[in-house]
Amino acid sequence: MTATISVAYTKWDGTLHWHFTMFPLGEDDHGLWLGAPDGTAVTRGTETPIRSPAFALLIPRSGWWTSVWNEATSDGTGFSFEVYADVCTPPERKGDVVDAIDLDLDVARHRDGSTILLDEDEFEDHRRAYAYPPRVVDQARAAAAELFGRVEDRLEPFGSTGERWLTRAVALG
Repeated sequence: MTATISVAYTKWDGTLHWHFTMFPLGEDDHGLWLGAPDGTAVTRGTETPIRSPAFALLIPRSGWWTSVWNEATSDGTGFSFEVYADVCTPPERKGDVVDAIDLDLDVARHRDGSTILLDEDEFEDHRRAYAYPPRVVDQARAAAAELFGRVEDRLEPFGSTGERWLTRAVALG
């Protein structure tokens, strides 16, 4: 495997949120695809890392989001969502680092195809506590609404495209 890329999400106040290291898989019209093999250490803040099943992450060319495709494990463990789109500030790549500010809202699709919007209460709490600027609030809500429709309707990259990149991430292990 070649060079790695560090991915780090912070919260609005600058505290470290989720962070992990991935391998570049390639790029397409949707953006940069990164892969994490089975057993990748994924850490929230300063908590003890968890070992993740393989996953692929899309850093879109534009937009207020990133998205993860998770490997299903035969024993039922692993992440419960096949797709998890994180509403965040537009992710920025600086060399071998990608960073973004997590804006709490998430759109997730269960393996049965049902799609849900997560963490609306957290978004409202943080919007007030951190005094998100009105533009950020509007962009986050618009991104969540657009993502919900695209994920639920399986519009690319939320149809077969993400699954193809996930297959490449699984092969890293």
